[in-house]
Amino acid sequence: MKHLLKLLDLSPEEITELLDLADQLKYERKNGIAHPHLKGKTLGMIFQKASTRTRVSFETGMVQLGGYPLFLSSNDLQIGRGEPVQDTARVLSRYLDGIMIRTFAQKEVEDLAQYGSIPIINGLTDFCHPCQVLADLMTIREYKGSFQGLKMCYIGDGNNMANSLIVGGLKVGMEVSIACPDDYRPDAIVLDFASKNGHFTMTNQPVVAAENADVIFTDVWASMGQEGEAEKRRIAFAGYQVNDTVLSAAHEGCMVQHCLPAHRGEEITEEVFEAHANEIFDEAENRLHAQKAVMVKLMAH
Repeated sequence: MKHLLKLLDLSPEEITELLDLADQLKYERKNGIAHPHLKGKTLGMIFQKASTRTRVSFETGMVQLGGYPLFLSSNDLQIGRGEPVQDTARVLSRYLDGIMIRTFAQKEVEDLAQYGSIPIINGLTDFCHPCQVLADLMTIREYKGSFQGLKMCYIGDGNNMANSLIVGGLKVGMEVSIACPDDYRPDAIVLDFASKNGHFTMTNQPVVAAENADVIFTDVWASMGQEGEAEKRRIAFAGYQVNDTVLSAAHEGCMVQHCLPAHRGEEITEEVFEAHANEIFDEAENRLHAQKAVMVKLMAH
């Protein structure tokens, strides 16, 4: 494993290794055991999309690992003003030990990896969100003990979260179901993978998708950059809310997860969110531990 560009690139064994390392780092952190695996290393963090959790978790994680995080907004870089990504990649590779990038196009992340000579971590693109889903898988395993026999359900937009949850869930052996409007399906590459790997179903009926689920995921209806479509999406997703009706179809003790920020009253009700708040904020915390595992795996040598 040289980079974390998308979960499609990782084997089930590599995902499990990352989750095991994340568990270990979390245990050490909770018990005051220092782990300066990245002492003297610098992570460049390129943000072309703003963030709360991604910035704070990567920056804090890098400090806890003994390294130095360098925040680079698109205003600070020539990459946003015409410098080709391949030139930026080659220059930054001479200064830094790794790059985390949160951007729009998946191609930009792939190009950084192709032309650079240091590890690249995808902090989010319009195609996928691998760091978030590693944290999600970590949280499911914490609560359920293992992935064996579990069903994961996702309700909402077939966006970057849906893409990564489908791939991650199937790779660790869960059954995966998704409910989305016909015009908002996941990426064709992901659906092709899903059709050939494990037990996957897709429907436009949330209650059908949620049947016998052990964990239900959702996400906002209009992601960053889609604000202009908010009203159109509100109409399209009107029936795609995680509420008591949906949960009544799931297994008793079903978890609810949300990558945040949440729009209560839209994709999830206030009542369901608050009833599952501990699980949701454990999931948010696990971004820190899962990403530390990724950084150690890629940069500690």
